[in-house]
Amino acid sequence: MDMQVWRPRLMSGQWFSHLPVSLQDSLLAAAHIRRLLPGQRLFQRGDPPCGVYAVLEGSVRIGAVNEEGKEALLSLIEQPHWFGEICLFDSQPRTHDAFGQGHCVLLHIPQAVMLALLDDQPVYWRQLALLMSHKLRLTFINLEQLSLMPAPARLAHRLLMIAQGYGETESTQRLLQLPQEQLASMLSLSRQTTNQILNDLQGQGIVNLRYGEIEIVDAARLRALAII
Repeated sequence: MDMQVWRPRLMSGQWFSHLPVSLQDSLLAAAHIRRLLPGQRLFQRGDPPCGVYAVLEGSVRIGAVNEEGKEALLSLIEQPHWFGEICLFDSQPRTHDAFGQGHCVLLHIPQAVMLALLDDQPVYWRQLALLMSHKLRLTFINLEQLSLMPAPARLAHRLLMIAQGYGETESTQRLLQLPQEQLASMLSLSRQTTNQILNDLQGQGIVNLRYGEIEIVDAARLRALAII
């Protein structure tokens, strides 16, 4: 398959759209398609580095599972986000698990191929560093909120971040495909607390709740809650 057919979808993302055209072309030329079934594992903690990925369709669940089988959900990665780049810098094993959330189509550039490209064009390392630094910035924001913000404000902020593609996309989603238990896991809240907050927001006309979905009805009022 000609990877160029995916260029318009990738161009909807801030990172890829701001790359030099020569790097865009090199990434597409080096990539191949990887498909995941619902719940299929892409990699797990401890696996050797396997390169970088971009989500083209569906979403990928990033998290970790303890010995009792309890999962901590860190992120749901949707199109057109890229992920996996940290292994290019340290060549260390994967630190978390990645599973398909529904049917997924991914663009994959293997580790050796990506490193060869960067060795040939060292100037491109800066672009990968920008991708990683954006995620590091979000991590610090989440840590600060976990320590300082009340649960309703954290939940409101996370819904807005998801709707805005974590700053990666220009468009904003109103309807989020996000089960409440997954949102609770992301925020380190109980399912009961998350449900109570969402029901309160629905009672105020700020969101609508449906099975596996959260619709943002009044983004302005949700934003006001997120800065408390």
